[in-house]
Amino acid sequence: MSGMYEGAIQDLIDALGRLPGIGPKSAQRIAFHILQSDSEVAASLVDAIRTVKERVKFCTECGNVSEEAQCRICRDPRRDSTSICVVEESKDVIAIERTREFRGKYHVLGGAISPIDGIGPDQLRIRELMARLADSAVVEVILATDPNLEGEATATYVARLLKPLGLKISRLASGLPVGGDLEYADEVTLGRAFEGRRTVDQ
Repeated sequence: MSGMYEGAIQDLIDALGRLPGIGPKSAQRIAFHILQSDSEVAASLVDAIRTVKERVKFCTECGNVSEEAQCRICRDPRRDSTSICVVEESKDVIAIERTREFRGKYHVLGGAISPIDGIGPDQLRIRELMARLADSAVVEVILATDPNLEGEATATYVARLLKPLGLKISRLASGLPVGGDLEYADEVTLGRAFEGRRTVDQ
């Protein structure tokens, strides 16, 4: 696909093509949509991207996206601080919140262990998790990483690190499709996975 157009339009297609989930055809379609749109449409897109980069940060406690130092969930005094749910990405927090099954707090790792992508434990927020658990009232850690190879490897690694702390460690129950992505699980399935979570063998 590269180099089919000249100059600015090809640069835009290339830039869009680097975004996750956007293939060459989609990148081309979006680029031409922007080109043919009113200037205000393009300007509002540019503004939205600029604003999100300026305003949105990561919560200093859990790593979730937030416009303040602490996210809405960490700031909420009604949340149960004895339970932490460990997820890969912020989008997983949203998926779990929709189920209304969990009233504790979260810890966002920022990905999963994936040697093929060069992501090891040091690239994830595992040290921050250990620091949080060292000086808190947490009694249960729920490992809600994706039900795929990387997610399972990450859950196993974290469970092994947590073992000496004597906490209750549980993993979301099956029912979630293996090889799937937590984000795409429907609320009922994800809710049941929470209810049926199993304790990780100590």
